[in-house]
Amino acid sequence: MTRPSAASEPSRVQDLPPAVQGAIIAAVDKKAVDVVVLDLRHAGAFTDYFVICSGQNPRQVKAIADSIEETLQLAHVKPAHIEGYQHAEWILIDCFDFVVHVFNRETRLFYALDRLWGSVPRLTLRGHDSNASSGAAASWPPPEG
Repeated sequence: MTRPSAASEPSRVQDLPPAVQGAIIAAVDKKAVDVVVLDLRHAGAFTDYFVICSGQNPRQVKAIADSIEETLQLAHVKPAHIEGYQHAEWILIDCFDFVVHVFNRETRLFYALDRLWGSVPRLTLRGHDSNASSGAAASWPPPEG
């Protein structure tokens, strides 16, 4: 995990690591809503970032998770663990340095990860506006090399 100075806290999608950018873009492409990135690097957490987003129904929650997994696979990033896919209420995709949480609305409200980690820096994308990730999309997936 990276421990940067406070001056390097991300303020735009483009400031995030490439794999995190890819996960965000994949979620937004499947119309995820309420996309938030929590910067946990200074929180003593087990990971650097949480990417939190929501889908409207179980089918969309699964589609978002599938898109994220496929996008990461293109960049040769293999999640260490995926759980919750069967029920599609809360799908967790653990990529070591970041964890993606894809919720349905009710489960997200109940667990309130956004509030639980309320003191950490956050980057919020507005709704499912694809322009929110357009700058990062141009460089995803990263070139092989």
